[in-house]
Amino acid sequence: MIIIKGGALVCPEGLRRGDIALDGGKIARIAASIEPGADDTVEDAAGCWVFPGFIDAHTHLQCWTGMDWTADSFETGTRAAACGGTTTVVDYATADRGVTMDEALAEWRRRADGTCTANYGFHMAIAEWGEDSAAQMRRMREAGVSSFKTYLAYDHLRLTDAETLQCLECVRDLDAVLCVHCENGDIVNELQREVLATGVTGPEGHPLSRPAEAEADAVSRLLYLASIAGAKVNVVHLSTRLGLDAIRAARSRGQQGIFVETCPQYLTLDDTRYLEEGDDGFAGAKYVMSPPLRKPADIAALREAVLAGEVDSIATDHCSFNLHGQKDRGRDSFTRIPNGGPGIEHRPAVMATSFEGQLGPMELMHLMSEGPARVFGMWPAKGRLAEGADADICVWDPAARWTISAATQQQAVDYTPYEGVEAHGRARLVYVNGVLAARDGEPTGEKPGRYVERG
Repeated sequence: MIIIKGGALVCPEGLRRGDIALDGGKIARIAASIEPGADDTVEDAAGCWVFPGFIDAHTHLQCWTGMDWTADSFETGTRAAACGGTTTVVDYATADRGVTMDEALAEWRRRADGTCTANYGFHMAIAEWGEDSAAQMRRMREAGVSSFKTYLAYDHLRLTDAETLQCLECVRDLDAVLCVHCENGDIVNELQREVLATGVTGPEGHPLSRPAEAEADAVSRLLYLASIAGAKVNVVHLSTRLGLDAIRAARSRGQQGIFVETCPQYLTLDDTRYLEEGDDGFAGAKYVMSPPLRKPADIAALREAVLAGEVDSIATDHCSFNLHGQKDRGRDSFTRIPNGGPGIEHRPAVMATSFEGQLGPMELMHLMSEGPARVFGMWPAKGRLAEGADADICVWDPAARWTISAATQQQAVDYTPYEGVEAHGRARLVYVNGVLAARDGEPTGEKPGRYVERG
């Protein structure tokens, strides 16, 4: 057995001082004190918080996005995740037009199986709707996929409102969750044309073409459609106060089954980054992601919502592209800069640092472990410290001090949006299925990650 001794255990019922024993990929015992046997491995967790492994339920690894392949594969991305304290990711498999969901799931399994340091599950993104789509969704449910995704933007991915409604009705019948990218695609397309016509071609044009109103309109529309269908929805990567207002309005009407996800970048970085100098005036491309970074007022509103318990989970939307050789191909037009940014490795540290003194270990656990486990069908095996639960553990040292830098990260990308941040706290030990996967931010070389079938 592996015995982690003397830590502050972040349990569902609250913090407790004690020891935790791991055996056979499960938490075998939790007690005030566990006496080790001769063959047991003992790790000292004094001064540390012992979390259930963090879950990142929004990633895009080893993925073709229509412009390029992401810089991070499942191998590099899950290794980076584990080094930061994340033991499970839920990635977006995508059934592109002309591809069945069965084919997409098989392809994403092929990419991931046998390569992963962290555990991995899949949402199924649906890019077209046809007569057989509902049957395909039922087969996905049987294969352990309990969440789906649709888009209200991107011409090659989005469904019509009528198709979205049909999808929501199927989601309801399957007791699943629909994750939705909420931007008004028609408005984005028109504003991109108008911004380019004014002569603005650099990264600063990206936020101009995707205003807060485009997000709020789509959030509101989605929630009305979900109300008609009686389906559960997860608003992904919420970035604006206006979008938050639409969610609050639906909740005030008594609508149930609304889950909210936001990301560290929308809680810490604002749209002045698009004017960042360096790299021949193209450094702002590092922050070209959709939705874009927003105004300080949006950041303040979302942070207040996090503190008020209005947000169910913090994910990354990790979709990494190198600045050099990938993003810089869009120098002549911001519309040709691959959308996305890295974050899978640094989410726990950025959250713990940014909200130091505001969010304690219980709140961090709810947002980055228990919340996504409950929303996406992994509870109670994951997302909690309890006897019989999976042995996915992050021993977190809140006293650690270190500097986030691309030069030392595990992410296979040439920058981090958090370059130079002095982080407060670090994952000291990370166990995946009871196997030590990372120590002090460095991988052990083990690849214990398994496919997670979600209920």
